[in-house]
Amino acid sequence: MKLSTFTSLSCAAVAVTAALSWPAWHSQHAMASEPPDDTHTTRLGPDQLRYPPGSPQLAYLSIHALKSVPTPLMEPLPARVALDEDHAVRVFSPIAGRTAQILVEPGQTVQAGQVLAWLLAPDYDTAIADLRKAQADHESKHAAFTRAQRLHEAGVIATRDLEAAQADARAAAAEMERASARVHALGTVGPDGRFALRAPIAGAVVERHLNPGQEIRPDANDPAFIIADLSHLDVVADVAETDIGKLHPGQTVRVQADGIDAEVQGRIATVGMAMDPSTRRIPVRAHLLNPPTSLRPEMFVRLSPIGDAAEPAIAVPNSAIVTLGQQSFVFVERSPGLLVKTHVEFARRGRDLSYVSSGLPDQARVVTKGAILLDAELASDN
Repeated sequence: MKLSTFTSLSCAAVAVTAALSWPAWHSQHAMASEPPDDTHTTRLGPDQLRYPPGSPQLAYLSIHALKSVPTPLMEPLPARVALDEDHAVRVFSPIAGRTAQILVEPGQTVQAGQVLAWLLAPDYDTAIADLRKAQADHESKHAAFTRAQRLHEAGVIATRDLEAAQADARAAAAEMERASARVHALGTVGPDGRFALRAPIAGAVVERHLNPGQEIRPDANDPAFIIADLSHLDVVADVAETDIGKLHPGQTVRVQADGIDAEVQGRIATVGMAMDPSTRRIPVRAHLLNPPTSLRPEMFVRLSPIGDAAEPAIAVPNSAIVTLGQQSFVFVERSPGLLVKTHVEFARRGRDLSYVSSGLPDQARVVTKGAILLDAELASDN
């Protein structure tokens, strides 16, 4: 009984094993009978690889056309984008008052003279009252001077009285001019007696430091609004004293920012004459030429000064470079899928970018990501 049971179990186990093994063997046999995949890599020589279209290896590569640029003098300097102070204004209220209505928001474009906010300003009413009082006093003193002239011509009053009337008329005229200039400087008032805080220039509202109902004064620490023409931007960098001798006003600079593919050109406007005691560096400010709209104030960028006689070179990311001994190589895409390992020489090696002086033509398509994998595949085929 026990032997029969054991024999039955053994047969069942063999049957189950065979049933489970057959699909796996069948799958392997079917795969072996399928035609070979045409997406494999072809090695055309000691330094050439060809990948057919749709090859999965291509998904691990980044290939870009690299252009020739002037070689920088030094490593890129950390910098920040700043407003061009010649095209920016900080709007303060000329009189004290309370905010009644705000008409603009940050990011909005305004025109010169546009109303930014309406204020309830008793001081404006006082200025208007002073002007009317000065006008009335001027009219009275001018009439008195006219009468004194006639009386003096008739011999009724002395010359001293005529001169006194003339002095009073001149003082009244001066006071009226002062009061009128004060009202003119403050601007116009709305139909309901509210004071209009207007934009002095056209541009974009960069910042707003004003809330509804807020009291506002001419001597406030923060401006009510900051308006700037964002087509004019600066870049400010702090330069070490060892490098300051390489920079001068009018020098060309190249600016790069993360997330912005285009490089922006600029020129150094000012080089500081004194060292900042807190950073122990000297500030340098450069004006940007045609900055893109994606570049915003206070963004962090990299500034690369260019020499006056800088030679052009191909800027290559260091991730694209394969170093073997004392030689350096990059992989160049000669045609779709054909990658050639190419020897290059550098005019300058940098932390992130290196500048190729020979070995690459302008606009060459270079593998910027995955070069080490390609080099390993070439080595494995040797």
